[in-house]
Amino acid sequence: MSAQQQVITIDDISADNAPAIYVAGGLGQFFEAVKAEVTGEVPDLKTAKGRARIASLAATVSKSKTAVEKPGRDYLKRLKEMPKVVEAELREFVTKMDALRDATRQPLTEWEEAEQARKDKHVDGIQAMKDFLIFEGAPSAGQVGHIIAILELVAVNDTWEEFLAEAAQVKDETLAKLRALHAERARYEAEQAELARLRAEAEARALADREAAIAREAAERAQQEAEERVRAEREAAAQREQALIDAAEREKREAENQRLQLQLQAEQAERQRVEAEQRAEQERIAAEQRQAEAVKQARLAEVARQQAEANEAARQQQEREADQAHKVKIMGAAKEALMSMNITEELAKAIVLKIARREIPNITIHF
Repeated sequence: MSAQQQVITIDDISADNAPAIYVAGGLGQFFEAVKAEVTGEVPDLKTAKGRARIASLAATVSKSKTAVEKPGRDYLKRLKEMPKVVEAELREFVTKMDALRDATRQPLTEWEEAEQARKDKHVDGIQAMKDFLIFEGAPSAGQVGHIIAILELVAVNDTWEEFLAEAAQVKDETLAKLRALHAERARYEAEQAELARLRAEAEARALADREAAIAREAAERAQQEAEERVRAEREAAAQREQALIDAAEREKREAENQRLQLQLQAEQAERQRVEAEQRAEQERIAAEQRQAEAVKQARLAEVARQQAEANEAARQQQEREADQAHKVKIMGAAKEALMSMNITEELAKAIVLKIARREIPNITIHF
């Protein structure tokens, strides 16, 4: 029996040799054989081929489990006299095979979880840039400008890995929308300032009109009062005739003085009206100056932003050129080292390029 079990493989299991296999401890040899097959090599998780190999080994475990379990189940149905022994053996075998399958696949499972976490981090970063467009209520131009400054500081470089293009596109699109919103809010605020200026001018004109009307009414009342007094004096003078000539002359002088006073009052009211108009004009000019200053500051801010973008683009270009020159230097040194071993320049160059492109396993160039 022992010699027979040593030569039987999983593919050889049949109804004829089932009684010699499905016994206590009889399936251990198959578990050990499968275990030796899947644990005899350590695939490289860093390569797609290695990860595929791990999945294939785990599938092999499942396939071998099925190849042993199915005929055993068929055999168990026929063994009414010893179901407990076969069931216990099969249960132990299936449990160990499942554990072996899970342990075999564990490195790939851990790699997949880490890969998903890495991708989720980049997706969250891209969503955070999109969220810069979310505001509570209508923002001011200053608030939008502050958000633009923060987003412009977000670095879009090789740390984004395969999400670099999407991150760059989202950043550019978000900045474009924010800058359009900034221009819209600045235009709106300038319009509101202009409306405030126009309201101030209208209020100043209304005030001047009210003051002029008051002055006119005062002058008219004074004129009417003077005329009434003159009529009264003329009537009194007529009644008093010659006897009251001196008194009439005195009253005439008083009336003249009153007329002069009324004239002075009218002139003063006119001066007040002119001064009110001058104040309104000065307020209008001051509002226009404030508006012009706001436009000037916005234009200077835009020029500064464009200059900062140009400087940053130049700096990034210099970094890329320096990195390229450094890589060329390192690869040139590697090529020279290979040529010192009597290798042709063409072959040395091809080897260095393959290593740099990571086409040769376990060999890298440190830049």
